[in-house]
Amino acid sequence: MEMFLMALCMSVFGLAVSAIAFSAATNGAPAAEPGKRKLQPTARQPLGEPRFFAVEAPRPAAPPRVPIEVLLLQLERHVRLEQAVAESFLHAPSTQALHSRTTSPLVH
Repeated sequence: MEMFLMALCMSVFGLAVSAIAFSAATNGAPAAEPGKRKLQPTARQPLGEPRFFAVEAPRPAAPPRVPIEVLLLQLERHVRLEQAVAESFLHAPSTQALHSRTTSPLVH
């Protein structure tokens, strides 16, 4: 019974604190009817370029345009290298071969 009364008192106290915080957040103003309140338009100033902590950084140069054929050749070479590594691991599996680095330039 004492546990129940303690939980009840804590719940009522929490409810009171929440009600006080809510009334302070709303400033105790009653809700206005939507039809009676009219908002006045405000003049907006144009925003400048977005900045990170107001530090103006130089714009990065555009990456050079690479033909799609070159990218496809690099991707095919990478796939061939990975297939060769997988085949060599299947022929002679070892933990050293499993954890060795690849020679492909496409690995990040």
